[in-house]
Amino acid sequence: MAHTQHFINGEWVDSISGATRTIVCPANGEVVAEVAEGGKEDAEKAILAAREAFESGVWSSVPASQRGDFLIKVAEEIERRKDEFARAESLDTGKRLVESEGDMDDIAGCFRYYGKIADSNPGRLVDAGDPAVVSRVVYEPMGVCGMITPWNFPLLQASWKIAPALATGNSFVIKPSELTPSTTLLLADVLDSLGLPAGVANVVMGDGANVGALLSSHPEIDLISFTGGLATGQKIAESAAKGVKKVALELGGKNPNIVFADADFDAAVDNALNAGFLDSGLVCSAGARLIVEETIAEDFVDELVRRAEGIVMGGPFDEAAETGPLISEEHRDKITSYVERGIEAGGRLRCGGHWGEGDLAKGIFYAPTVIDQVSSDNPAVQEEGFGPVITVETFKDEAEAIALGNDTEYGLAGGVWSSDQGKAHRVSSKLRHGTIWINDYHPYIPQAEWGGFKMSGIGRELGPSGLEEYQQAKHIYQNTEPAVTGWFPNKTTNK
Repeated sequence: MAHTQHFINGEWVDSISGATRTIVCPANGEVVAEVAEGGKEDAEKAILAAREAFESGVWSSVPASQRGDFLIKVAEEIERRKDEFARAESLDTGKRLVESEGDMDDIAGCFRYYGKIADSNPGRLVDAGDPAVVSRVVYEPMGVCGMITPWNFPLLQASWKIAPALATGNSFVIKPSELTPSTTLLLADVLDSLGLPAGVANVVMGDGANVGALLSSHPEIDLISFTGGLATGQKIAESAAKGVKKVALELGGKNPNIVFADADFDAAVDNALNAGFLDSGLVCSAGARLIVEETIAEDFVDELVRRAEGIVMGGPFDEAAETGPLISEEHRDKITSYVERGIEAGGRLRCGGHWGEGDLAKGIFYAPTVIDQVSSDNPAVQEEGFGPVITVETFKDEAEAIALGNDTEYGLAGGVWSSDQGKAHRVSSKLRHGTIWINDYHPYIPQAEWGGFKMSGIGRELGPSGLEEYQQAKHIYQNTEPAVTGWFPNKTTNK
């Protein structure tokens, strides 16, 4: 039976206030669960439990290799319960079941990767220039980590934080999105069933104004990791700065997908659809800015529109569906306004731009949308819409393509399409984004760092750097032949 309570100090508990929240599936409005709705008191309880667990050394003192073995067991348990996890994810988010199943594979892969490298950063010896001195740098856990995760990839984003945090010996308190908590609760059940000591992992549900705000400001939190919108990330950074906390922020992007005339036309069109419409465009790295060389732009966009108009929307268990709903009516209203403003600023609506109709009206659907003839200052080009919307810009040459690709306050990801590998690498080297795909879009691997430049955030997740985010360096200098320095002479004073 799925848990619906907070997980604090190894126990499943109701909110202190007794408050609850109803979780509904955005594909049809049906109730998924009634879960505990936490507040500052619940968060405080969890933070203190995490601090006590960390200070006791119950997890931080476990050898790193054994912590790694534990994470591999977590990966195996997620694989064993894949159907249960995927179904819960799809009910919360409305995304297609096949997408959630793919997410579970990636999540297990993340835990397995960090399980394998948990003991890979033991420290290093430093040559102090004196044979009597042993000087070494060791890497220790940060302490108590606060984590705030989004609703679009609930457990995937949680795993990118939890796996390295546990690998390095930290304790944590995580606040999943109040809209999609189910799989984070399932993961807590896995951690508990595998014997993670009480207090090391804590899950508190609730909104950002209460639970999230306390995590970013509480003096017992040593690190705060957040994935979500820019405005919220700025507030978290401001709050954390007062306590001089370490901060890791992944704040989304406005990602260019640049297509040169010499690209494989069919592959570029197909991947442009994936870049913009995969998971209903609810992806921080979505290629929402299609930037096409003008000599092929008309044919390219015509084909893109033709195929976009054929995309089938539907619920998570509709086998005919190719894309799913948005998360909430509020978010759909935001997308509607975003598209309208883009058209008012001179863009031309080529397809989409409307809500789901007929049976889809029961859910929160928005049709895949293409807007072309936009300038770089169009709000639909500059703002992160976070939905199934692609804008189309054109360029004349390589220099203009680079300038357009960098014409954004964000810098998370981007794509470059060209059969000229020299050109592709030249452009990639000049794009100010944390991930660049050449002749592909969207794949990632846990071995490679993920994160953004500019307003897309600070810090990195995944890869070795993702492990290091949850560690702090300490220099230990040992003199094996202690001696009197004589700096201050030993004088005899007369009284």
